Amino acid sequence: MRIFRVTPAGASEIDSLPTSLAAQSYLWIACGRREFELEQARIQASLQALAGTTLVDLHLSDLLNNQLPSHYDYTSKYDILVFRRLAAGQSETDLAHPGEVLTQSIKRSGPPVLRRIDTSPVGFAVFDRVLLTVHPAGCQVLDQYATRLLSSTAVASRVTGVHLPPGPADLMLRIVNQMVDGYLELRRELTRQLDHWQSELLQPKGRFSNWSSLLDARISLHQLDEICEDQRSAIQDWIESLSTWEPNETNGGQRGLELLKVRSRDVLEHIERVVHHVRRLEQNAETAVQMHFSAQSNRTNDIMRTLTALTAIFLPLNLIAGIFGMNFQFIPLLHQQTGFWWAIGSMALTAVVLGILFWRKRYLVRTSAGR
Repeated sequence: MRIFRVTPAGASEIDSLPTSLAAQSYLWIACGRREFELEQARIQASLQALAGTTLVDLHLSDLLNNQLPSHYDYTSKYDILVFRRLAAGQSETDLAHPGEVLTQSIKRSGPPVLRRIDTSPVGFAVFDRVLLTVHPAGCQVLDQYATRLLSSTAVASRVTGVHLPPGPADLMLRIVNQMVDGYLELRRELTRQLDHWQSELLQPKGRFSNWSSLLDARISLHQLDEICEDQRSAIQDWIESLSTWEPNETNGGQRGLELLKVRSRDVLEHIERVVHHVRRLEQNAETAVQMHFSAQSNRTNDIMRTLTALTAIFLPLNLIAGIFGMNFQFIPLLHQQTGFWWAIGSMALTAVVLGILFWRKRYLVRTSAGR
């Protein structure tokens, strides 16, 4: 568990949960899911002392559930946001043992970059002066933002215009924004992998063999699309809830509330970029498969057209050979010395004429050769 006290002057990490807060300050409590499960009595007591209320049982279950989709809920005293992250990592929990680190890595299908994307949920409980975050074990996003928050204190003391998060809600949105941007950093590698598969699929003479990985990638992209849709719905519900807030001292008055709405819309815009990118990748994968089968169909048509033309060329030759192979006693040219050469010459002439005719009609030309 990491505890941070944030004031307009700066942020500092403290060792234990305080029983009271100074004016114009708030608290950020960041703990792992298993740690929250073990320390929930102490955390609940601290929330009662600092915020005047505790988390209800259903919200406790939501924060401990490692399979919960992104969603938003609220009470008169606090707001709950569960947000599934899209970051490189491993899912850390077992359904029967929430919060415990797995000793074995989870086997996922699809390309390597999709196998490394962790979609574990992160829970946020936003009070007026307390932010409680429940995250998976080894969550680098929160650790990175904690380091960034502490370093921003030193920068803010030297540079004018650098502001720390003014309240728990703003801090929550900044963390969520960093979680969304974490996927935007992974999209280049994912795009590169799918582009490589597309180039293999469209090779006219190549044989694509990674069908299982490609199909797994399409399934994974569809799942990511559903996760992003849940994320967008949760943030939209949060934005709608902000419209009912009244300006007060805890949210920075009218200006602070407006800035909070602006940051919320910015987070929503980032999520929509992720949704657009995931859907584009899913569509590209589908299009590449369709183009592959279309190219294979054209190649099959080329082969069948060539075989049909060759069959049409040899049919007259078979006819001539069949005529001279009849068991009649009197057949023209049959008993002449030059009869054989006349038959061979007529066959060759027929074959050449038909070959030239079919070539001019492009029956013997492969469509892929002209590209």
